[in-house]
Amino acid sequence: MLAAMPTTPGTEPSPPAVPARDRGDACPGALRLHSADDGMLARVRLVAGRLAVPQARALADLAERYGDGHLDLTSRGNVQLRGLGDGCSGELAERLAAVGLLPSPRHERVRNVVASPAAGLDGGGHGRVGEWAAALDDLLCGSESAPRLSGRFLFALDDGRGDVAALGADVTLLARPSDAVLRLGAGACAVAVPAADAPRAALLAAELFLSLSDASGTGAWRVRELPDDHRPTADTLAAHLRAAGLRVSPVVSEEAAEVPPGRPVGPPPGVLTAPDGTRSLSVLIRLARISTSGWRLLADLAEGAAQRGEARAAGELRVTPWRGVVLPGAGDPESLARAAADAGLITDPGSSWLGVTACTGRPGCAKSHTDVRADATATVALLARQPHHPGPQGPPPVHWSGCERRCGHPGGEWTDVTATPDGGYRVTHRAPGR
Repeated sequence: MLAAMPTTPGTEPSPPAVPARDRGDACPGALRLHSADDGMLARVRLVAGRLAVPQARALADLAERYGDGHLDLTSRGNVQLRGLGDGCSGELAERLAAVGLLPSPRHERVRNVVASPAAGLDGGGHGRVGEWAAALDDLLCGSESAPRLSGRFLFALDDGRGDVAALGADVTLLARPSDAVLRLGAGACAVAVPAADAPRAALLAAELFLSLSDASGTGAWRVRELPDDHRPTADTLAAHLRAAGLRVSPVVSEEAAEVPPGRPVGPPPGVLTAPDGTRSLSVLIRLARISTSGWRLLADLAEGAAQRGEARAAGELRVTPWRGVVLPGAGDPESLARAAADAGLITDPGSSWLGVTACTGRPGCAKSHTDVRADATATVALLARQPHHPGPQGPPPVHWSGCERRCGHPGGEWTDVTATPDGGYRVTHRAPGR
């Protein structure tokens, strides 16, 4: 337990920009597997985190047939399969392609698109991001230049509520009632574009980044890695879009161009209610790892919603960047929440597990100093027995890391619990710009 281990408190800024890249991006995918201590790892990109029920069931089948019988959810709303055998990559790719989860082998690692998971389900935002995500995915898969993007380059499609816009994406679309704000990187590099042109504008912004990266000679993977003299500006972005025939307007309000204040906050566990009374269910996955039986339960609940047809997106699972799953149009969400809770899933908005994440740790990762998941679990169990007094926004998320790489840590402000070689942990507060 953390309370019983040597710790060093402190406050640290987020890591600085990465220097020039002198090697290729080794980010794993569904075709390029990563070798870990517990076998091979495959990362399946889910554009906007959205899955049809047959696709969800297929992932469970693959995890059982080739992997360790579990699925891991990532901080970008993707799914990972672990414990895969050395010779399964060909069959795995064929089966993913058969259910529409591998639409283009050349583009599979650049399909990094997050979107507001509660869009159209709770009355917040403007609800267009699902259409944007599908259109952007088609454009990415048809682009000759997109495969040059790093597997870490991120698109965020925000319905106006400011959730995924705060994740530090490279290209952000923020919906407004009559148009969209397009941001390239952070800060004031933003313009307004017609909503109908938003997906194309996002791809054009990514192509502008590639040209700036080429000109800088740094091999940058992310916009924030570009040197100052090659950073994009609102003027260069607008000129690039106009040259492609898009109508562009300046962003009058400086606030609209900036990252939304506060921490990125996703849908809490529990019931989401739309203005028309349609209700959906939000579930969090403890430490982002779920058994195939738990995953199949979620697929069953989503299938029931599809049969009732109570919401336009019924029958869909939305994997969130906060390691959760949203089930649109869940019928009687209270009874479904009880069923999910009985299966060990988090449906209580007051759970002590909220905001707690961890890397793989031992025994799956050789670089980890300890079994961070076991320590995190013991600590949460201890804290659950103590009085809880959250602040106005709740406590910042807590991420447990087995080493200094801090794999899977959240964006924005967070509490960093990193294992040290001597068997203890160092605890620091990390925040942008501090």
